[in-house]
Amino acid sequence: MLGMYDMPATKDANDRFWKLIQGHLGFGPQYLTRDRDFWDVWLDPELLFAQTCGMPYRTRLHEQVKLVGTPDYALPHCPRGHYYSVLVARTKDGREMRELVSGTFAYNEGLSQSGWAAPITYLLDQNLKPEKLLETGAHALSAQAVVEGRADFASLDALTWALLTEHSNLGQTLREVAITPPTPALPYITAIGQDAACVATAVSAAINDLAASDRRLLHLKRLTQVTPAEYLAVPNPPKPKTLMARN
Repeated sequence: MLGMYDMPATKDANDRFWKLIQGHLGFGPQYLTRDRDFWDVWLDPELLFAQTCGMPYRTRLHEQVKLVGTPDYALPHCPRGHYYSVLVARTKDGREMRELVSGTFAYNEGLSQSGWAAPITYLLDQNLKPEKLLETGAHALSAQAVVEGRADFASLDALTWALLTEHSNLGQTLREVAITPPTPALPYITAIGQDAACVATAVSAAINDLAASDRRLLHLKRLTQVTPAEYLAVPNPPKPKTLMARN
């Protein structure tokens, strides 16, 4: 499963990426899984290859899966294999962050590194807290909530923001207000019973074999090795209900 960045514009490129991985492995499913719950796939004892998020990995998955590696998207402002969150507001809304927090913050879910953990940690470090929350279920839906005025600001991971600006008009209707400090990017994982080193070798070879157009479309540069300890060192902020209960 490559569902974390599997929007319509990248679907075919992800399919080709998986076929290359499968070819280098010499075995595996013919097609990517797109019809099952993420957690069902991540915890499947037969899982061969999937991408998860840093917060699920460190809070629930790290003892139940093996880390294959971390894709490097060559994002600005961060080291290899890292990413960050972009806090966005409407282009016509000129308020700064200290004013925006008096409104509604849209986030995809409370177990998201880029949609919840990174922005809330960033805000709390500045003694700021959103007045209201809106859970949307997806980064793109958080962005749309801001565009429609149902939220005042939202947090998107840097790659999702890049993809949305490339393949939609959101880059014209939304603006960057702030970015968070970088943390390890979304890791590739496999089941405990799989050979993670073998999968990593196949993934690296597949990235090298991708057509240049697909590498550009997916923003994939290389596979890097970020240690489990680096993922586990990232702080966990309060959960949404806990945060809202604070005075």
